[in-house]
Amino acid sequence: MGSSAKKKNEKRKDFKKPKLKVGKARPKSDNFTDTSFKAKAIVLAHQSLTTNAPTQSTQFCHHLSLLSSRSSSQRRDSLASLTTAITSRPVNTPLPQPVSVLLPKLNPLILDGSNSVRSQLLKCLATLPSREIVPHIGHTLLYIRAGLTHLAADIRSSAIDLLLWAIETCPNELVSCTGGWVKTLKCLLTVLHWHAASLTPGKGATARTNAWSSSWAPTLGKDGCEGKLPVKTLNVLAAFLRAGLKEEHDADADATCSEKWSFPLRYVEVHMLPKRSNAFAYLNLFEPLRNEESEMYVEREERQRIFQKRFDAIVFSGVEAAKREEGEVGRAAARVAKALAEGMEGFESHR
Repeated sequence: MGSSAKKKNEKRKDFKKPKLKVGKARPKSDNFTDTSFKAKAIVLAHQSLTTNAPTQSTQFCHHLSLLSSRSSSQRRDSLASLTTAITSRPVNTPLPQPVSVLLPKLNPLILDGSNSVRSQLLKCLATLPSREIVPHIGHTLLYIRAGLTHLAADIRSSAIDLLLWAIETCPNELVSCTGGWVKTLKCLLTVLHWHAASLTPGKGATARTNAWSSSWAPTLGKDGCEGKLPVKTLNVLAAFLRAGLKEEHDADADATCSEKWSFPLRYVEVHMLPKRSNAFAYLNLFEPLRNEESEMYVEREERQRIFQKRFDAIVFSGVEAAKREEGEVGRAAARVAKALAEGMEGFESHR
């Protein structure tokens, strides 16, 4: 009897609720596992670094190599690091790498599929010295024209912003480089659906005075970059026409004007050294023959002549049709008309 009562009491313990007392810890269960641990660290009183930290030039080259990364976020962060390194350098200090090395790495990103990469690219290009960009603007313009005719509306919009940056940075060199005048005008008018490519030299631009295209109308009311693209393109076209058709004002030439020099110093500006890096490039002495589109139009009269021959009629008809639109499109078209009137002022065959 005693053994059976003892077994019954042991079974009841499993279902008996323990009484808790104030100030005493709760008793641990039989299957309790201790999971506490202690962390230990080794502290050295004296440490010596056997490797040197990378220099700023090494970091700059490292981020420059990452511009071809497959990750868009990596390309964007590398561009941001390059922009910070350029802007934070001391005054009158050369760049870690020359512009001739930077631009071949930066130019392909004009056609990048990521919007954040293209936005950061514009910020990075804006930090570069304008004087060092001038000799290489022709190579950059090739990628900008490819972006203007891209199928994606976002890339076309970014290319418009980059073209505006190029016009503000080096306007004279932009319109006078190889293909910088005719080909860029054709791309801009193609974006505007004015179809300048259909004009053939020899038949005259008056043969086809293209009106406001029907494909243009659906884009005017759209939201986003596709709806803002016509206004941006018209504003950039006005700036491009001012850069190419307006008479250049050279302060140095005014300072060396013959009226300010006494005899025998006459026409001093004619005998001074040229400011261009390749002053005789327009002669095309050592390059293949160029056609009318790829030619360099250094002088203002040459650009006025080719504009009158190939683009005047189509731009005039397109601007007149765009001015009838309301809102920002009409105001932007009015700015194009003003730039065209000022640029072709004094040209004998202008309408």
